[in-house]
Amino acid sequence: MTPPATRRPVGHHHGNLRNALLQASLELVGERGPHGFTLAEASRRAGVSVAAPYKHFTDRDALLAELATQGYREQRTRFAAAMNADEDPVEQLASFAAAYVRFAAEEPALFDVTFNAGLDKSRFAELASTGDEVAGLLLPVARQLAPTPDAAFDLLLRVAAAAHGLAVFLRQGLFGMGSAALADTEKKAARTAREITGQVASLPERPSTAPTSGC
Repeated sequence: MTPPATRRPVGHHHGNLRNALLQASLELVGERGPHGFTLAEASRRAGVSVAAPYKHFTDRDALLAELATQGYREQRTRFAAAMNADEDPVEQLASFAAAYVRFAAEEPALFDVTFNAGLDKSRFAELASTGDEVAGLLLPVARQLAPTPDAAFDLLLRVAAAAHGLAVFLRQGLFGMGSAALADTEKKAARTAREITGQVASLPERPSTAPTSGC
């Protein structure tokens, strides 16, 4: 008697292997962080052989780099939409800060792989270019408020750093849990961005060391 056919895992379907591996890896990042799993584990989660990832990715960092690229693209889309709601550059940076917090809360795995994977951007041209696109969206706004390009970079760095810290505190539960805590932290981020832009005149000038990739 012939045994009933078993359903193949989704990763086996022609043309879907790459996406299945990316989705499985993103799930694992969400559960364990970007350093907490192997390609073999991602393969098992996707329902494919342990050799399958090497058809698309040279190593685990290459797979993580593609996820980080997705993260930068999602950030740029969210930041652009938030900033388009206002023409005042101060309010645009405040909206960026709030959107940064929301991205971290709503896409925690993408946030982690983008900022915590420790990827070498010199290896991954697409990752570097998408990071540059995020910076290219934000720096022109900062330049409207700052007297020099270096001061604009300092301003953006301070706003982004404040938003990042608040986002991490929110994820750690320091501000409570749920939608109310998220909304309150978005307001904190926007308020802090406004305070920082108000101090822009006191930013010291220094030799240019601004990186070309994303915040």
